[in-house]
Order: sequence, then C-alpha cells, then structure tokens
Amino acid sequence: MKVGVIESLWRFPVKSFKGEKPDQVQFDKQGVLGDRAYALIDKKTGKVVSAKSVKQFPNLLMCKAAYLETPQPGNEIPPVRITLADGTVVNSDSENVNQILSNFFKRDVELAREAPDDFTIDQYHPDLENLDPAGYRNISTEQKLGSALFKDMGIDSPLPANSFMDVFPASVITTSTLEYLQELRPETNFDVRRFRMNVVIKTHDPGFIENSWIGKTLRIGNDVQLTATMPDPRCVMTTLAQDSIPRDNHILRTLVEHNRLDIMGSGKYPCAGIYAVVRAKGSVKVNDSVELS
Repeated sequence: MKVGVIESLWRFPVKSFKGEKPDQVQFDKQGVLGDRAYALIDKKTGKVVSAKSVKQFPNLLMCKAAYLETPQPGNEIPPVRITLADGTVVNSDSENVNQILSNFFKRDVELAREAPDDFTIDQYHPDLENLDPAGYRNISTEQKLGSALFKDMGIDSPLPANSFMDVFPASVITTSTLEYLQELRPETNFDVRRFRMNVVIKTHDPGFIENSWIGKTLRIGNDVQLTATMPDPRCVMTTLAQDSIPRDNHILRTLVEHNRLDIMGSGKYPCAGIYAVVRAKGSVKVNDSVELS
C-alpha cells in the first residue's frame, strides 16, 4: 500500500548541531550514512554533550556542521566544517578544533567519533505536567542512551556499541503529523527542524498516522526497507530556539495533551514520529515512493 513520497531527508553530522538537508542519502544498517557520526564529549564528566543538556550547553542548536565531502559507503566518514553560533568556523580535522570548541562552550570538550561504552547524557525535564512518567519536573537527570541503554535494560541493542544514536538507527515523521499539530495549536511553530528526523514522508491521511505503522515495514524507492519499532518520545529539544524558530514549551504541551503513548511498558510519553531499524540498505532520494507492508 502506497502511503506517500519522500518530502525531505535529513542528516546531522554532529549530534545536537544543526544538520544537512540533502536530496539523497545512503542507508546502511546503522541508519543514514554520516548521521550523528560525531559528538562532543564533556571531558570532566565523560558524558556525551546533547541539546537535552540545555542547562549546561544552551547554544548547541545554534551551531552547524556540514560534510566537506558526501559520505560514501565503504569509505571513512569525511571531516565536517563546524560553524559555531558566534560565526567561528573550524574543520573537524583541524589540530586546534577541541580548543576552539572548548573556548566557545566554556567547558573542556572534545570532538569524538565513537560513543563511550557508558553512553550517558544529562537530560533536562521541563516543568510540565504529565511530561515524564517518573514525574520529573524542572530537573536534570542522568540518562543512558545508545547501546548502554539497552545493556541496562538487559536486551539486545539495535545499535553498535560506538553509535551516537539515541535509541534506534533511523527516525521517521509524516507531514500529516506536522499539519495536525499545527491545526491543534495554530499560534505555535511546529517547524520540522524541531524534531530532527531523518525521513519526512509527505502523506495525506489526517492525524498521527505513523502511530499505526509500528511493527510494519516501509519500502522506500527501489532498495531501502525500514521497520517501524516504536513511537518517538519527545523531549526538551523540540521546544528550543534555533535560527528563526522561537523557544516554545507549547510543542510539548500539545503532544502531552494529544499524543501520549506507552513506550516499552515504561509509561506514557508525548510522542511525534517513529523510530525504525534498517532491514534493507541502499539509496533514498526526495520524491521516492513509500509503501507500507
């Protein structure tokens, strides 16, 4: 059954930095080739730096990273050009890159290509009712991610040990979800960039239609197959300012009110979009057809 076509594709070379919007991407088993290939590590704590750690790193989403060359299957991930929020530009392979990044963030950080074994971040929970099943409000807590999260849960990880991905290799959202959110609260800006998805599918059925795709497989273009694994729980990152997009807690309030879903039996979270694993790799381009099976 055809459900839509590819509206846009996104790749985020450095975790929590602004990303790229290419017309075509390559999928391997780890997701979009080159996605979240780099991240900052806080050298004092050993934790991965994330925009979820907004109290410690408030300007991450104002920084940008772009590949100097397009990542290619079978090749080493190429270096990126980093543009910081103050306009400073530095390449990832520059010998002084860590010093420049540390000076900007006023913390001792290093740019890394592999996640630590104990992949942990500091996650800020906004002061919103029903946002978190544990009841966290206006507080930062430690959160394991990547393969460390699944190891803690005692189950096999869909991610390799060195991945900077949060939970699953790929993420998908539909234009139906974005349009429905905009209808629910017209005065709030539900720009797709808030959600930092890999794949945006142009769809026509109304509402949160991808909620019904869990356990099914999306066939994109000629080669790629993505199996939907679970809804994508949303966090403080969706509310933060970036470029012309203002800070707005109503992003999460709207999801709390209209799309709280159970996540792996751990409670209900506000969700938008879905996570997926890659069943068949290959190339995907804008306007490719998407079928559901």
